[in-house]
Amino acid sequence: MTSYVALLRAVNVGGTSKLPMADLRRIAGELGFANPRTFIASGNLLFASDDSESAVRARLEAGLADLMGKRVPVMIRSAAELALIAAGHPFADAPGRRVLVTFLNEPPPQDALEHVRNRHGERLALGNREIYVDYCGTLLGRSKLRIPAAEKGTARNMNTVAKLADMAREPA
Repeated sequence: MTSYVALLRAVNVGGTSKLPMADLRRIAGELGFANPRTFIASGNLLFASDDSESAVRARLEAGLADLMGKRVPVMIRSAAELALIAAGHPFADAPGRRVLVTFLNEPPPQDALEHVRNRHGERLALGNREIYVDYCGTLLGRSKLRIPAAEKGTARNMNTVAKLADMAREPA
């Protein structure tokens, strides 16, 4: 059985797509996922399954669409993948609250950083299926950075990623 983390896009932020975490855990249980748990109210689900990443993503997106009446994009990472992201991100010298990781379902285009707009000192790097941004101190919360390749993803700060990686290591 593989331990997974599902990262939902655009739930419980800015008044859009309200989803109680109890409902998310219930849906995961109804879908047959083992030991569904959530972390904070921004759409972070931990669970275990014998199914592949693509199969659990498809089932979870279908279950969420049934509940919410619209598509909710989901990014899936195994516990092992998330641990590597938390331990090996390119901006380990920066405080975790300042580094955002945008999770994608596909690798970002190799030229993704060439299309960034409104960059004013932020450090950026591409990962396997991630885009990393260090907001370099005073830019956090004030940046107008736009990354077109990240628009279909969902972002979490590195403190959240590290906590999810720790939680995902726990037995399912």
